[in-house]
Amino acid sequence: MILWLNGTFGAGKTTTANELVGLVPDATIFDAETVGYMLRHVEKLPPVGDFQDWPPWRHLVVETAAQLLGYLGSTLVVPQTVLVERYWTEIRTGLEKYGIPVHHFVLHSDPDTLTGRIETDSETNTRFPQARQWRLDHRAVYREALPWLTREAEVVDTSRLSPPQVARLVADTVPGTASEASP
Repeated sequence: MILWLNGTFGAGKTTTANELVGLVPDATIFDAETVGYMLRHVEKLPPVGDFQDWPPWRHLVVETAAQLLGYLGSTLVVPQTVLVERYWTEIRTGLEKYGIPVHHFVLHSDPDTLTGRIETDSETNTRFPQARQWRLDHRAVYREALPWLTREAEVVDTSRLSPPQVARLVADTVPGTASEASP
């Protein structure tokens, strides 16, 4: 099974994923972004604004997830923003062909809360100073994607929840996960 955490950049996907692996038995994080980093080293790929624009990224995410689940079993937690509906459809359909159940969640917060989180993320802002502005600039893209995201995923309002609370909420909505792992 895959627990896919979607949402805009800076929404708390990675933090929530780290919390989820403590709640879901035998869960493992698969950071699909690393597939994009790998592809950036392949010569002759056309220049793109986002590695998700390369069809091989979407295909390799599906294949890698399927291989990992076949090898490790259990659950993959995938904290990855996908804001292009066609790209999500390709990924979901590919995973369905493997018979892999996907539980898709969008971590959402009101614009003021999101902006505050981005502005005060000292770890990311220190390590990657350009990331702050990049995240802020992509809020509009997220807002444009929200109509299809709300059709395709369960939206979790994180505005007033801590990461452990968000993780618990996600885990509790998926049958056979957190309720069995918790005392």
